[in-house]
Amino acid sequence: MNKNLLTLADCAPASTAEPMARAKAEDISALLKAVADPTRLQILAMIAKADLQESCVCDLTGPLGLSQPTISHHLKKLAEVQLVEKQRRGTWIWYSLNKTRWSQIAQLFA
Repeated sequence: MNKNLLTLADCAPASTAEPMARAKAEDISALLKAVADPTRLQILAMIAKADLQESCVCDLTGPLGLSQPTISHHLKKLAEVQLVEKQRRGTWIWYSLNKTRWSQIAQLFA
């Protein structure tokens, strides 16, 4: 018998872990797609570091060098997957991190 040959059991031991439910996998996939954009990561980081951890579009346009419609588009994508929450104050909408939703990403690596 050749000691250099590996069996299938050596290469791919049977897993006892259950796969993630399909609905949860699709939800997490959408979440990860939303944060896969560099601008969205910058926006999330800026909100996280802002006073009271909230920002409006006007706080983000200058530092990012992007227009209001572009920032709004990215915030809309983040809101669609519930990574940010929004609150209207007069004519402005303030965005804050949804920490519960954000923790779902962190749990993937725990």
